[in-house]
Amino acid sequence: MSCLISAPSTDAGKTTLSLLISCWAYKKGLKLQTFKVGPDYLDQEQLSSIGHPMCRNLDIFLSGEEWVKNSFYEQSYKFDLALVEGAMGLYDGLGSTHYSSTANIAKILSLPIVFIINAKGQVGSLLALLKGFQELDDEINIKGVVFNNVNSNRHKELIKEVFKNQPIQIIGFLPFNENINLSRSNLGLISPMELSTKINVEYFAEFAEKHLDLSIFLNLLKPVAKKIYMKKTIDLKPFSNIKPIAIAEDKIFHFQYPETKEYLNAIGIPLLSWNIYDDQEIPKEAHSLIIPGGFPERYAQHISNSKRSLKSLKEFYKKNFIYAECGGMMLLGDSIEDENGSSHNMAGILPFKAKKGRLSVGYRFIKGEKDSVIVKKNQQIKGHEFHYWQIENQIKDKHLNGFNSPWRIKSWGTRYKKEGWSNDNLHASWIHLHLPSNKEALKNMLTNHQNDNY
Repeated sequence: MSCLISAPSTDAGKTTLSLLISCWAYKKGLKLQTFKVGPDYLDQEQLSSIGHPMCRNLDIFLSGEEWVKNSFYEQSYKFDLALVEGAMGLYDGLGSTHYSSTANIAKILSLPIVFIINAKGQVGSLLALLKGFQELDDEINIKGVVFNNVNSNRHKELIKEVFKNQPIQIIGFLPFNENINLSRSNLGLISPMELSTKINVEYFAEFAEKHLDLSIFLNLLKPVAKKIYMKKTIDLKPFSNIKPIAIAEDKIFHFQYPETKEYLNAIGIPLLSWNIYDDQEIPKEAHSLIIPGGFPERYAQHISNSKRSLKSLKEFYKKNFIYAECGGMMLLGDSIEDENGSSHNMAGILPFKAKKGRLSVGYRFIKGEKDSVIVKKNQQIKGHEFHYWQIENQIKDKHLNGFNSPWRIKSWGTRYKKEGWSNDNLHASWIHLHLPSNKEALKNMLTNHQNDNY
C-alpha cells in the first residue's frame, strides 16, 4: 500500500518526519524505498543519505502519469517498505490548479495520507484545519495525523481531547528539538554532500520510537503486493560505435535525477565521472559532457582556482558537445559573483557574468525555437527552474558569437520568452529537464551524440 506524508503548507515538518521514519527503518534492518513529490533535488538527497535505496522523484508535470506510476510500482515492489514525501501543501500544484500536486499523486497511486501539522499556538483550530483538507476532495484519504511542535503534556492532552471522537488516528506528537532540525539555505535544505556532519541515524531512530506510533506506520508503509509496472523504453536505432559521456558530479554539481545515469547505463552508454572540486581534467575518452545544476556561487573561488578543470573544459568545448543546466550553465560564463559579492573567473565559453538576483522558481512550458541538439523547432517539452543567481549578457545579439536561444519558455499565466544558449557544440540553460521521461529531448541528444563527427 505505502503511504504519503503531506501537510497544509511547506515547512510543516514533512522531510523531518520522513527522515525520522527512514532512520527508524534503517535501524530495524528494513529496506525503505523513498519517493519525493515534485522536482526537488535537495529533499531527495537528504532521503537518499540514510543508507536506503536511492530516493526517486514523482512529478506528473515533468514526467507524466505513466512514468510516475511505473517508477513508483517498479521501485517500491523491490523492498520491505515504501514512503512518499509530498511537496508544499497538499493541494498546491501547477499554478492555481491541483494538477501535479501531492493530492494528485495520492489519487493516481491510491495512497493513504499521513498529515503532519505544525500545532504551535493551536488546539481547537487544528480540527477545523484538518476537516477543511479532508472535505475539499472526497477522493483524498487522510488516514492519520502527526502534530509537530507540541512541547508540553498539557498541549498534547488538549489536542487529544479535541480529536477524541474524530475518525482519524493520531500517530504521533513531535516536540521541538534542535538536534533534528535540518540545516537550510536560500534554496531549501542544505545538501548532505555539503554538510560536515551527517544525520545521526541512531538519534533520529530513537526520537521516532519515543514520539511516533510506529506500529501504525509499519502497516501503512507496506509496499504494493504484486509487480504491476511497464518497462520504460525509448525508440533508438542501435549505435555502431558507442561513445562515452562524462558527467560532472561532486559537492558543487549534484542536481541530477538517478534515472538519468541508470537509463544511459541500461542502453549501453559508458559513463565517466568528472570532479571539478578536485580540479580533475575531463576524461579523454568522453565525447559529450553533462554538467548538472548545483551551487557554483558557493564555491566560485574554489572553481576559479581549479585551473586544470577550467582549461580542460575550454579545450573539450572546441570539439565535443556540452549539455549544462542552471549552475552548470553558470560555470560556462565569464565570471560568477559569490555570496559575498566577490567576482571569480569561470570557463569563459559563454559571454555573461552571473550575480545574485531575485528568486526564479516554477514549472516551465518549453517550445523549440529552432532545430537544436536537444529540441526541434516548435517541439514542446516541460522543465522547471529554481535559482537566485541571474546572468548579464555581455553581447546584445547572441548570433554575433555563434549562439542562439534553443527554445522559448513560459510559466503558468505568462508569455513565452527566449531563453538559453545553443550551437552545435553546446546547450546551456536555466532549465532542468527530467531527461529519461523527456523521451524526445533525450532521443535528440543521444542521436546527435552517437552519430556526430567529432
